[in-house]
Amino acid sequence: MILLTGGNGQLGTELRHLLDENKVDYVSTDASEMDITDAKATMAFITDLKPDVIYHCAAYTAVDKAEDEGKELDEQINVIGTENVAKAAKVVDATMVYISTDYVFDGRQQGHEYQVDDQTNPLNEYGRTKLLGENAVKEILEKYYIIRTSWVFGQYGHNFVFTMQNLAKTRDTLTIVNDQFGRPTWTRTLAEFMLFVIEKRADYGTYHLSNENSCSWYEFAKEILKDTNVTILPVTSAEFPQRATRPQYSVMDLSKATALGFEIPTWEEALELMLDTVK
Repeated sequence: MILLTGGNGQLGTELRHLLDENKVDYVSTDASEMDITDAKATMAFITDLKPDVIYHCAAYTAVDKAEDEGKELDEQINVIGTENVAKAAKVVDATMVYISTDYVFDGRQQGHEYQVDDQTNPLNEYGRTKLLGENAVKEILEKYYIIRTSWVFGQYGHNFVFTMQNLAKTRDTLTIVNDQFGRPTWTRTLAEFMLFVIEKRADYGTYHLSNENSCSWYEFAKEILKDTNVTILPVTSAEFPQRATRPQYSVMDLSKATALGFEIPTWEEALELMLDTVK
C-alpha cells in the first residue's frame, strides 16, 4: 500500500496521475484528511493504514512568506510535520520518500555543481526548515530516500511557467533575474524518479533530481515565452529584491540518479512536453 501526503499539491497531483496511469493502488491525503502537524492524528492514520511506502510531498513552499508571516507554519509543516510522518513510518516499517530542495545550499560556489554530500548552508527560512526535515528523516529512519530538487514546474498548480505566461498577456516587457542559476525540474520527471527508486530498490540515501542542463531565470523565461512578442530584459538580484535570499548558483549534480539507469530529459525538452500537454 502506498500513502501520498500533499496529494493535491503541484507534485502530489502529478504523482497521482502517474500512479493512476500505472494502475497502482494508493491513498492520497491533504491536510483535511491527515494533518501532519498533529502527531497523534498522523500516527493513528498511518498505523491504521500500514503503508509500505510513503511519498511525503506535503510541504510549506511559500519561500518569501516563510521569512515572516509564514515562519511558524513553515516550521510546523516542514519540520514538525516531517518528523511526525517519519516517526509513524518507522512504526509500520514503511519506506519514506522525502522531497527536499536546492535551497539547502548557499550557492556561493559559482560553477560548482553540488554533490549530494556537499556542505549545506541554507540562506533562507524555507531552506533551513527543509534541511531540518532531511535531518529528521535521517535520524528517525533507515529506509528512506531524500530527493532534492529545484525550480519545479508542471501543469498542476502555481509555478514560474504559468506566472510568465500570465504576465505576458498584459505586459510588453518583463524584467527577469539573470544572476541566479539552477536546474528547472518538470514534476513529471520528478514523479517518475520517485517511483523509479522504489521499483529499482535503489540504495537508501540522498539523491539530486532535476532536468538536465542549467540556466538563469532570465534564460528560463526566454524559453517559456519564445513564441510571444514580449521583450524580456535581464536584471540583477540587487535590482529585484525579495524577502528571502536565493542561492546564486544552486546547480545540483545528477550523476547519482543517472547511475541508477534513470534517463533524464533536458529542461528544454521537458518544458516543451509540458506545454504541449497543457495545450
